Amino acid sequence: MTTLPEIYSARIADGDLHHDDAQEAVLPQFERIRAELEKPVKKSWFRKATPDPVQGLYLWGGVGRGKSMLMDLFVDSLDVPVRRVHFHAFMQEIHEAMHKARQQGVEDAIAPVAKAVSDSVRVLAFDEMQITDITDAMIVGRLFEQLFAAGTVVVTTSNRVPDDLYKHGLNRQLFLPFIGLIKEKMRVWELVSPTDYRQNRLAGSPVYFVQAGTEARDQINAIWTDLTGGAADPLMLTVKGRQVEIPRFRNGVGRATFYDLCGKMLGPGDYLAISEALKVLVLEDVPTLSRNNFNEAKRFVTLIDALYEAKVRLICSAAAQPEMLYLEGEGTFEFERTASRLREMQDAGWGKDA
Repeated sequence: MTTLPEIYSARIADGDLHHDDAQEAVLPQFERIRAELEKPVKKSWFRKATPDPVQGLYLWGGVGRGKSMLMDLFVDSLDVPVRRVHFHAFMQEIHEAMHKARQQGVEDAIAPVAKAVSDSVRVLAFDEMQITDITDAMIVGRLFEQLFAAGTVVVTTSNRVPDDLYKHGLNRQLFLPFIGLIKEKMRVWELVSPTDYRQNRLAGSPVYFVQAGTEARDQINAIWTDLTGGAADPLMLTVKGRQVEIPRFRNGVGRATFYDLCGKMLGPGDYLAISEALKVLVLEDVPTLSRNNFNEAKRFVTLIDALYEAKVRLICSAAAQPEMLYLEGEGTFEFERTASRLREMQDAGWGKDA
């Protein structure tokens, strides 16, 4: 069996990766888990076999340091049932499954939902563990306690240390036992790399394209493939009981059209949720704006404000340069700030400290 350090070295030799000391240092943690999962599960005549507990991994660090890439290597190396999923999307599925269980008269909805998850996979590999919703905060402790008890191994990436999860959240004292559970069941490791690979991929590349035939689309496709590998799935966000969809999503990078995000009746809360879920947004086909599409223009302004405040990197194709997008009709004066922000967000170093 090829080990994770060997796989990493081979990718470097092939020119697919660049050597990074911080990335190399965490590889033994992934290899420790992979090797433990290779061991056969002990069986008993008297009860169903429960896998020996394997301590998972909580890998945290700044944006663009290679956490998702390392997770890719780890997941691809496994020979056990594994599910790779964005943490936000996973929690939405849990809430939906619990709702269905309650409709069937189940008193403790967490128990059957946790069992269904642990029966289907041996490893849960999460992208971007972050908890901002009180409904998530109130159930994760009991949910993960049952997952761990069933032998499920959890490996996750995050941008923040466990002690900062749900920071300043409502009733946070009820959430604190979950932080203790993370530290007990998962090894916490900070990925301290001086290199921001996501920024480096975009360095020297335009991020705002004025539409010109297929040229802009081809360039955006190239950036998208470089950032994500090309594969993607929809990301469904639940905001106050409504579904907000990012049509294509992978490794913190989302892709949508202007109509997807501004042609529908979305509001500030929706755009805040989008900005919390993404590190990069590829937004295509922004039209010229005027009194004829005033509502869509207002939503676009709100979206850009949310992305700007959250330091989300924006890659955009539009019908005109920022200053020429909104030339007539009510709202032109207010759009000057949006145009200025669109210019600022094009800077190569923008969002670097997010």
